[in-house]
Amino acid sequence: MTDRTGLTIGVLGSYGGRNLGDEAILTGLLNDLREQEPNARIVVFSRNPAHTRAAHPDVEAVPWEGVSRVDSSVILGELDLLILGGGGILYDREARRYLRVVRVAQERGLPLLTYAVGVGPLTDGVDTAMVRETLASAVEVTVRDQESRVVLEEAGLLNPITVTGDPAFLLQPADFPAHLLREEGVPAGTRLIGMSVREPGRAAERLDVDGYHRLLAQIADFLVHRVDAYVLFVPMERDDIRHSHGVMSHMTAADRGRILHGDYSPEQVLGLMRHFDLAVGMRLHFLIFAAMIGTPFLPLPYAGKVFDLANRLGVPALKGVAREVEGPLLAEVDRLWDEREARAAATARRVAEVCDQALGTSQVTRAVLDSLRTRT
Repeated sequence: MTDRTGLTIGVLGSYGGRNLGDEAILTGLLNDLREQEPNARIVVFSRNPAHTRAAHPDVEAVPWEGVSRVDSSVILGELDLLILGGGGILYDREARRYLRVVRVAQERGLPLLTYAVGVGPLTDGVDTAMVRETLASAVEVTVRDQESRVVLEEAGLLNPITVTGDPAFLLQPADFPAHLLREEGVPAGTRLIGMSVREPGRAAERLDVDGYHRLLAQIADFLVHRVDAYVLFVPMERDDIRHSHGVMSHMTAADRGRILHGDYSPEQVLGLMRHFDLAVGMRLHFLIFAAMIGTPFLPLPYAGKVFDLANRLGVPALKGVAREVEGPLLAEVDRLWDEREARAAATARRVAEVCDQALGTSQVTRAVLDSLRTRT
């Protein structure tokens, strides 16, 4: 290693794709690294390096998709450590893409740390084998939830696996002044419901578009009339805007629906949660943000990671989105509204516990960084 004032650390994940959840993970991870290693040179492997550099001007950002092994090797050769994660990146047909970069790093003897990574579903033979073989040589493996640990164990990984928490739990909210809501078309003096939808795809293959659009429209209409509210759809990535419009097209009270269109940071969206009387949603980090602020929320799970969050926080979660079961969902929404104050204290205690668990990733990382410093 060359002499320098700090370590050179690479961070590889689903960054630069303008997904607020992934960007929240990156922000929490970078804040943690800066606190532990203020003089570090941090290189983020990004899908959109220009976006990453604009959001985090104190780091370097380089592409990794479509980059040859030779070119990747040049950058990786400058690193002291490669961090993989966090977030859900190790799943069928996607894991191999990230692990291709990791394997090049390991060929150069570069230590690997997984940072609260999300794993699964993992059934494809190629991806399963790559995950098992690549992570077997990691210096530490941390995952963000119990489901991810089980998936890794079933894949045959024998390493100790530490369950921590999503790095987004490390964020602090930024101010989201009320005038921004006025600019988004939300009138003053009204109750406000936050709603999050997502697109079908590899992470949510069971969703029937028209079916779940209609179901969420019924939930939105119910809340508009039940609590005399407006509904603000919060897109966590670009395609969510289209699906928010799809839900609104089925609402009878579409005049009470609004879609957030501004370009906001994860910390600002976290601050936005303070304005909601209730949050109902599908996106994991939308729900994490609501929980962190103390806004009553109802998860509409489409994947195990959302169920895991609900279980860890002790809140109800129904499978109605995939099964198009209207009655139980509306009943649970109604119950949540009536019991929101009674549930608040218990949920807050669970959230505090998960935030402490998220700090566990920092403790593991600190030990790895201390070990690397002694070698410089």
